[in-house]
Amino acid sequence: MPAIPLLRQPDPHGHAKVSFVELFFDLVFVFAVTQLSHTLIGHFAHDGVTLKGALQTGFLMAAVWWVWIFTSWVTNWLDPERLPVRICLFAMMLAGLLMSVSLPQAFGERALMFAASFTAIQVGRTLFFLWAARGAEEALVRNFQRIGAWLVVSAVLWIAGALNPSLRVPLWVAALAIEVVGPSAGFFVPGLGRSTTADWTISGGHLAERCALFVIIALGESLLVTGATFAEQPLTTMSLLAFLVSFAGSIALWWLYFDTTNDFATGRIVHSDDPGRIARLAYTYIHLPIVAGIIVNAAADEFVLAHPDGHTDLKTALCLLGGVAIYVIGVGLFKRAVVGHWPWSHGVAVIALAAAGPFVHDWTPVVTSAFACLVLVALAAWERHSRAQCLVPDSEDVDDAPSIGP
Repeated sequence: MPAIPLLRQPDPHGHAKVSFVELFFDLVFVFAVTQLSHTLIGHFAHDGVTLKGALQTGFLMAAVWWVWIFTSWVTNWLDPERLPVRICLFAMMLAGLLMSVSLPQAFGERALMFAASFTAIQVGRTLFFLWAARGAEEALVRNFQRIGAWLVVSAVLWIAGALNPSLRVPLWVAALAIEVVGPSAGFFVPGLGRSTTADWTISGGHLAERCALFVIIALGESLLVTGATFAEQPLTTMSLLAFLVSFAGSIALWWLYFDTTNDFATGRIVHSDDPGRIARLAYTYIHLPIVAGIIVNAAADEFVLAHPDGHTDLKTALCLLGGVAIYVIGVGLFKRAVVGHWPWSHGVAVIALAAAGPFVHDWTPVVTSAFACLVLVALAAWERHSRAQCLVPDSEDVDDAPSIGP
């Protein structure tokens, strides 16, 4: 079959190069992650510790992730070095910038801006793909026809929610649920059937690298918060200690993902007979709690650096212990998806964090931060020491590991 001009050519090594235009596109999401982190901090500052503010920020985090991961899937197939693809990415960058600007007021006065920019990316990208892949193999085109049908339905709910404040929450929850469930359901459409992971002939190494880069984006936001907040504080022994502990925590977060997990997972997806299945679970779904944990931890760093001494209040405790726990669970699930078994060391770490909860009110914030950091450091050291054992899969092939959906 003749090559399609706007599709990537098959890569013999299974690892298409991440292009500079993709990295440029990601800069919009650097801003989005910053907005999410500051939105979470703002909810705590103005509303106290409210479940509503936390849930809204978590919801927006999921929406932002879904825009980014869908785009990463598409650039697995489309060649970003081709001019029309680049123009499409630039258009999505503009819409993504508008979406990011609207995040702090997404449930308020900028709801329509958020919904319109979000749906413009999701639906517009799918329509562009159908145009760019015209004449390609039928399975690939049919797959995006199904995706387009699901995203059009969710787009109607996003816009309707933006225009109806009283129904905004249920309509938006339904819209995001449609997009989240879609991959697991194979984007089933009556008359068009459903997609299988075998249809998703992706460059596994490319998607793994893209997701790793998003983790770097989130960690970069954590370092940005640490540096900016420390620069605004008087230079005292406690503030310096809080700064050093926060920095050490960022290193530990990086180490736990990149030293003990990422390379092995990349190898598994590259050499898998069904990379779409691993990508759907390990990268599309499970990386969301990993990124969310980093963002929550970034908020915790700002709280600790602003008030390193005194008692650890509820918001600081929740963000410190909760953020690290979410991250540890996410990395544990990631390993579960690619190795085939849950690393029980991660369970021990989560139990340790939970056990500290009743006592941290009597600790200073910097001590609570140091405790969370020590849990991460101990876990990373444990995983590095036992990597040869914990990264050897069971007798089953990784493709037999549990998965979301078929």
